[in-house]
Amino acid sequence: MELFGEITPDRALLVVALREEGEHLHQLGLPVLVTGAGKVRAAAATARTLAEDRPSEVINLGTAGALKDGLEGIHVIGRAVQHDFDGEAIFALTGENFGAPLELGDGPALATGDRFVADPQLRERLAKLADLADMEGYAVAAVAQAVGVPVRLVKIVSDDGSEQAARNWSDSMAACAEQLAGWAARETAA
Repeated sequence: MELFGEITPDRALLVVALREEGEHLHQLGLPVLVTGAGKVRAAAATARTLAEDRPSEVINLGTAGALKDGLEGIHVIGRAVQHDFDGEAIFALTGENFGAPLELGDGPALATGDRFVADPQLRERLAKLADLADMEGYAVAAVAQAVGVPVRLVKIVSDDGSEQAARNWSDSMAACAEQLAGWAARETAA
């Protein structure tokens, strides 16, 4: 976890998983939190940061794999689910609903899990739940909502979840980071 800049109540906190994703965000003058990859790191870093300071909102920016053909560009997520958490089984055992989908507004659905999607069968299964897949969005949103801070998940399509996903992600990272910074500059301008 690394926090760059100072969090204040009148400015957004930008949250990314990897330094590469936030490479151009520092020029915006907003605080940037780099959590590390995966749901646990994202949740822990976001919770630790929000326990100390409250921004006007949390904006999780990052890359995502397209689970459906034809998806590209930047998307503000409307719904987030966990694809690697069996909420139905836990509900059947306990009668409690843990890990319910998070409703965030209008936009495509995001499936978050601790597995990088690079398998056609997994992609096909997840496409029944969501439009995009990442590894941190749900965790960041869940923490922000739990402490009452507004949150937006903003994802750019970096790959298609196929066997070539890792290579495509690596090849597209620089352009994705630049486009995310452009979006953040437009959407957070005072």
